[in-house]
Amino acid sequence: MTSATPDPAAAPRRPERGDRGAGTRDLIVDAAVSLIADRGFSATSVDDIASAAGVAKGSVYYNFGSKRALFEAVIVEGVGRLTAALRAAAAGLDGREAIEALVTELLDQVRNHPDFAKLMVAEIFRTGRDWQDSIRLVREESMGIFAGVVAASRPERDPSITAAAIFGATLVTGLEWLAFQPHRPAAEVQQAVLATVLDRY
Repeated sequence: MTSATPDPAAAPRRPERGDRGAGTRDLIVDAAVSLIADRGFSATSVDDIASAAGVAKGSVYYNFGSKRALFEAVIVEGVGRLTAALRAAAAGLDGREAIEALVTELLDQVRNHPDFAKLMVAEIFRTGRDWQDSIRLVREESMGIFAGVVAASRPERDPSITAAAIFGATLVTGLEWLAFQPHRPAAEVQQAVLATVLDRY
């Protein structure tokens, strides 16, 4: 279980353009996440992404084929990272302890990857998008871990709705914290969320 949110100085650093081992693909993904989280998918062009990544426009197409494919890669990789972290946090736990671990880890992930968190909030409930199947990964994988805990410990409850409530409350609170109340200690934010979601769990 993750008991404390890591210090910002210890948070993983995005690769700079001159870093060895920083592959072109990673630079493009990082730039795409940042720009799409800030502007939205439609308002972000391949030219914008290439410029922010410090690569030629052709590199974007060479690595991903299209802007749509790039966005789907962003979703798949981000959800994969988030799901692995949540699964590790809840390993060996159940019930309230598992929910506490998942909430704490999700807040950590929001703080360490705020652009991806913003992107999820902006895109997860949009309908009619070409990448709707990719977005659905958030529900089936990341939220699914919450749902599995609920189903095992509170079988009388609807696991998908309860999981969505907990996941959504944690995600939005984490973004509220970073955007508007960054002065608040991580532990204070964590306790506020836990007090809310565990009150009647």
